This record gives sequence, C-alpha cells and structure tokens, in this order.
Amino acid sequence: MSDRFGDAAAGLAAFSAQMLGWRPREFWQATPADLALAASSPLDGTESLNRNELNQMLERERNG
Repeated sequence: MSDRFGDAAAGLAAFSAQMLGWRPREFWQATPADLALAASSPLDGTESLNRNELNQMLERERNG
C-alpha cells in the first residue's frame, strides 16, 4: 500500500462521513461506482440507476 492510496482513502472516507453520513463500514463496503453515484448531483446529467443496479445495491445492504 502506498502513502498516496492511504491519503486518498482517508480523504474519501472523511468526505463520505461528512457529506453523505456514511460510517466507516459503509464506506469500505461501497464500490467506487457507489461513491460516485452518492456524491453526484441528481441534475448533473449522470445516467440513472437501472433496476438491476438497484437490486444489486439492495442485496449488498441486506448481506452487509
């Protein structure tokens, strides 16, 4: 593990806690796509979540 990875992870974990209300477990279980979606604006033109992606997220939450 490099210092750059650790620094980046710490910064993203802090952002997730402060802005999204995520606890450490929620941050470490999230994928980069989960974090990007949670941090994006609903008005920024990102693709909407499809049913399969929603089901996968719900399944991870149930099994978490």
